[in-house]
Amino acid sequence: QVQLVESGGGSVQTGGSLRLSCAATGYTVSVGCMTWFRQATGKEREGVASIDSGLRTTYTNSVKARFTISRDITKNTLFLQMNSLKPKDTGLYYCAAARWCIGGDLRPTSMNYWGKGTLVTISS
Repeated sequence: QVQLVESGGGSVQTGGSLRLSCAATGYTVSVGCMTWFRQATGKEREGVASIDSGLRTTYTNSVKARFTISRDITKNTLFLQMNSLKPKDTGLYYCAAARWCIGGDLRPTSMNYWGKGTLVTISS
């Protein structure tokens, strides 16, 4: 049984940083693609950052140069380092996995497994 468990969310002020983690069981984070999504209240789920088996990454434009996705295969954990946070980054952040994926994928419909999310709140 695949489980993805996010942690690291919280409340910070504009300009602050957070590091999200996603611990995987029943799934190897170096397989396929691992992607971070977020969903703000009243908005659609949005792909934020993705990493594939070859460590190729892709980001949505609004987070480029501020967020960094990475993984630690010894801990079977995915990370998202978020710097220079803005109020528009507020939302529930999910990690997800797609078994058959190359180059990164930010589309929710591509994912096979999902975590339950961790809340990020950025105040101005």
